[in-house]
Amino acid sequence: MAPATRSILWFRRDLRLGDHPALLAAMDAASQVLPVFVLDPRLLATDTPRSRRLLASLRSLSKDTGGALVIRHGHPADVIPRLAAQVGAQQVHVSRETTPYGRRRDEAVETALAADGRELVATGTPYAVGPGRIVNRSGSPYQVFTPFAKAWHEHGRPAPAARPERIPWLRDDVRGDPLPEAPAMEAGEAAALKRWETFLHNGLTAYDDERDRPDLDTTSRLSAPLKYGEIHPRTILADIATHSAGRSEAARTYVTELVWREFYADVLWHRPDSAWHDLRPELARLPYDSGDETDRLVDAWREGRTGYPIVDAGMRQLLEEGWMHNRVRMITASFLTKDLHVWWPVGAQHFLDHLVDGDIASNNHSWQWVAGTGTDASPYVRVFNPVTQGKRFDPDGEYVRRWVPELRHLPGRAVHEPWKHDNGYDDEYPRPVIDHDDERKETLARYDHARR
Repeated sequence: MAPATRSILWFRRDLRLGDHPALLAAMDAASQVLPVFVLDPRLLATDTPRSRRLLASLRSLSKDTGGALVIRHGHPADVIPRLAAQVGAQQVHVSRETTPYGRRRDEAVETALAADGRELVATGTPYAVGPGRIVNRSGSPYQVFTPFAKAWHEHGRPAPAARPERIPWLRDDVRGDPLPEAPAMEAGEAAALKRWETFLHNGLTAYDDERDRPDLDTTSRLSAPLKYGEIHPRTILADIATHSAGRSEAARTYVTELVWREFYADVLWHRPDSAWHDLRPELARLPYDSGDETDRLVDAWREGRTGYPIVDAGMRQLLEEGWMHNRVRMITASFLTKDLHVWWPVGAQHFLDHLVDGDIASNNHSWQWVAGTGTDASPYVRVFNPVTQGKRFDPDGEYVRRWVPELRHLPGRAVHEPWKHDNGYDDEYPRPVIDHDDERKETLARYDHARR
C-alpha cells in the first residue's frame, strides 16, 4: 500500500466547509488533509468584539471538523512551514488573501515554504469575483461604483463549490494549542446558513423598504458571517437567483449591497495605501481639528454623549453589541468628520476596534465615502443632519429609546429633539456638544477653501 500523502488547509477568512474551493484543492492534492488555524498575536493583541467573535467561530469550526482542527499560536511565517515539515505536507492550501496585511503575510509564508521545497497554493477568494479581476477596456481598475457594478454583473461568477460528503482529515497526534476562552455567541457555518435561510424566506421581500430603519432591525445581519467566511457570497447570490423573491426590487437592492462589498475589496487590492490614507487628493488641504477640546469631543462621540440622540444611540449600540445599523453608521461618521471636523481614520479605527464585522476594505472605504475622500464619494458638501435623519429613519423614536434610556420618557419623535421639551433633560441626558447648523457652515467654508 502506498504511503498516505498529506496537505494542509490553512483557514483564515473562510471558516466553513461548504462552498470552499481551497478545501477541494487540498483534497485533490493529497489523501489526508490537516485543517489548521494560526492565532497570530496580532489577532488577539487586545480583547475586542472581533477577537471574541473569531474565537466563537473557531469553536464551531472545530466541531464541524470533528475535532481535527489544529490551533497554533504564533506568527504564520514560523508556524506554517514548521507544521508542514512536521506532517510531511508538500502543499499548504489557502483562499487567496486580498488585504494589504494578508498579502504581506502570505508572501512571507510562501517564501518560507519555498525555502524548504514546499508550496503555498491559493484557490478562490472571500468574494464572488476576486479583487483585481474586474477592469475596464484599457485594463485599468474602475474608480466609480456604478460602472464597476455593471461590469461585475457582466463578468459572471462560478457556481458555489460542492460540499464534500466525506473529508479525509488527518487525525494523527498533531498537537494544537488551546483556544482562549470567550463568551458563547451565535457563530459558525450552521448558524450563518440558518440566518441566511430565514432572511431569504422571511425578510428579503421587505429589504428595499425597511433596510434604512434601525428601529425595525430587519437587515440580514450577515456582515459578520461574511467577514469570517462562515458563508460565501457566492452561496447567497446563487440562492437569490433561484428563489422567487430574487426577481424583486428588494433582491436587486440586496445584491447591490453585496457588490459594494466587492467594489471596496477591489479598490483596496489596487490601492492598498487607501486603507488609511485619502484615496482622492482633492481634499488634501482640508484642515482638521485637534487638541484637548477636540479630544474631549471625540470622547463624547465614542461614548454616545454628544447630545444628538440618533448619534448617541448608534455609538452606544456599537459599544454594547459590537454592531451598528448601516444607516446609523453613516450618520455617526458624518457627525465625526463634518460636525467635529476630525479626519476619518480616527473614526474608522474606533469602528474596527469595536465592530464584530470590522472589515478593513468595507469599513474604511465607507468612512471615506462619508468624508468625501474616497471613490464614488458623496460630495463633501453633503452633511447629514442628525435630527432630520433621526426623524426620517426612526420616525417613532423606538431606536433611540432602546439605546438612550435617559430619553425614554419622551414619546414618539419628540425623542429626537429633547431641547424642545420642558422635561427633555429630566434624566440628565447631555446637552448638544456643538451646534449642527454652525458646524455645517464651517464645513462648507473649509471645503470651499480646500477646493480652491
